[in-house]
Amino acid sequence: MLYEIEIRTNKEFEIIDITPEIQKIVEESKVQEGIAVVFTKHTTTALIVNENETRLLSDIELLLESIAPKGKGYKHDKIDNNAHSHLRAILLNPSVTIPVKGRRLELGTWQSILFVELDGPRIRKILVKICAC
Repeated sequence: MLYEIEIRTNKEFEIIDITPEIQKIVEESKVQEGIAVVFTKHTTTALIVNENETRLLSDIELLLESIAPKGKGYKHDKIDNNAHSHLRAILLNPSVTIPVKGRRLELGTWQSILFVELDGPRIRKILVKICAC
């Protein structure tokens, strides 16, 4: 079954821990062993697996701003002024795949599934597929 999560973001750049929502879906799926595939349906968002620590999240934002700064005169900005968001998204991933064992996500001690908003605030959709293996 394919599940969908809706997220309402509040800022232009925001990182949201969606691990609890994904874990709930894994439990509801009743899949004992397999994989969870999580996919964002937007070209100016991303998914990462990393530590949900405030200073690290701030560092991620600073890194992306330094690589693709807003307002640098990108050609795409003539259309809708968000080229920096698209460029930042291509450095990250639109999906993550996590092993499932015993109806639990097999994440490391400090790992979380993080949704990265790069062009908010908006309402976003994330697809989740739990597959038995």
